[in-house]
Amino acid sequence: MIWIDYTDAAPIYEQIVSRYKNLIVKGALAPNEKLPSVRTLAMELSINPNTIQKAYGELERQGFCYTVKGKGIFVAENKKLKDIKRREILEKLSVIAKEAEESGIELSVLIGWLEERKNREGGKWA
Repeated sequence: MIWIDYTDAAPIYEQIVSRYKNLIVKGALAPNEKLPSVRTLAMELSINPNTIQKAYGELERQGFCYTVKGKGIFVAENKKLKDIKRREILEKLSVIAKEAEESGIELSVLIGWLEERKNREGGKWA
């Protein structure tokens, strides 16, 4: 269900958090759906179980999942998850827009680039 990019500079646990957040926000994982156990996911990804535990802890801290003692970890029913993800993306865009402005790149150039890229990919982000 998820994969790790070993060429990515992001730590493995952050990649796991990011992948699960995206699956949850997109609705690919339903509310109250059980996530793989720490041991199972660690074996599937061939990584240390402590890394999975750290990722699951971060997902829980951010409100994307919850733990039922003795049962496992489950996707949260929180209706605000899309808003949380939206805010995260807008914050990243804000940083990029500021960097572009400082580099002399106009907003119209950024918007044009985004529109061109989406059109080139048939209306979907690549």
